[in-house]
Amino acid sequence: MLHTTSRTRRALLSAASALLISACTVVGPEAPAGPTGVPSGTAAQDTLLKAAERRLVADCLREQGLSLTSRPRAPDADRTYRAALFGAGPRELSVTLATGARVTAHADGCLAAARHRLYGDQRRWFRAQVIVDNLRVEAQARMGADPDHRAALARWTRCVAPPGAPRPDRPDPAAAARCARESGLAEVRARLESAELVTVRALRRDELATYQQLRDRALRRAADLSAPTPPQKGTTLS
Repeated sequence: MLHTTSRTRRALLSAASALLISACTVVGPEAPAGPTGVPSGTAAQDTLLKAAERRLVADCLREQGLSLTSRPRAPDADRTYRAALFGAGPRELSVTLATGARVTAHADGCLAAARHRLYGDQRRWFRAQVIVDNLRVEAQARMGADPDHRAALARWTRCVAPPGAPRPDRPDPAAAARCARESGLAEVRARLESAELVTVRALRRDELATYQQLRDRALRRAADLSAPTPPQKGTTLS
């Protein structure tokens, strides 16, 4: 079993993980068409959510005399701006992943307020989003316990950093990809990853359900925000 007792070894393991992550990052099916005003397809829906979030953040900053497109340069003013945008003080939101990594965020600030308006329950959304966004990372961590994966990873490490040769802080991308093929790491990953993703999605089914529920709510809210305001009765458009 490999140990991460040096900066170089950690870099090599990170590079191996990057090879796995770069293969595919989709964790769910393409988003279907939603209610009226909600586009079909994940990319279009993500664009709608980002636009609505940006609009809400801009409105929040404007109420404080600040602008999303004009960040102050003076240090004191910049700290005030960052606090207004991202929040200040201790980070109230925290999720510890199955991998041991801990993700935190502020519950105040205009960005948090915008997400609360869109998703309705900021804490539930933060937890669900962080877990769902890291499903593949969790699956890859589970793969690390497989004996075939450990053996292939050891062969990959010897390939990119042969004994007696200088150990690079970061292996050459082309060499890393070649070694993934020659060591069998790519083949082992392809065999294990799909099964581990199925397992992880089953383990995280509650978070996936919450994620979809709150995302659907946010999409409806975003569609309402982006809809043109109808003219008041009795007015004439020219």
